[in-house]
Amino acid sequence: MQGYNVIMIYSKEKDRLLMCKRLKEPYKGLSNLVGGKIEPGETGMEAAYRELLEETGIAKEDVVLHHVMDFQYYFQQCYVEVYAGKLKRDVKISGDENELYWSNLDNDFFDMSRYAGEGNIGHMIEQVKMSQEIILAD
Repeated sequence: MQGYNVIMIYSKEKDRLLMCKRLKEPYKGLSNLVGGKIEPGETGMEAAYRELLEETGIAKEDVVLHHVMDFQYYFQQCYVEVYAGKLKRDVKISGDENELYWSNLDNDFFDMSRYAGEGNIGHMIEQVKMSQEIILAD
């Protein structure tokens, strides 16, 4: 079973979420969270920090990630680990895999015509809100 991760990075001020516009399928043209594959021999947390650095330039020293939840997809033979954290300081983001941008948090993240993941992004954001005193602590 293949493992993947998605990483929710909030700005230092907790008012924006790092997103990307997908340049390839699946979900080409839609907004998504950053993330990728968990490689053999890697823990989920190691993979999350590695993917974050590769896709955005954000280093482990810039953010504390929290393992928020998982999704298991039995028919697709994969699972997705969800991580979230708040930047400790302003960081210049850079990556060439997808177009990165900071999203305001007042969008309808359940809108499947704009966001990847069949509504999962909206669900994940709501889960972070429920535990924000831990996940988004200063």
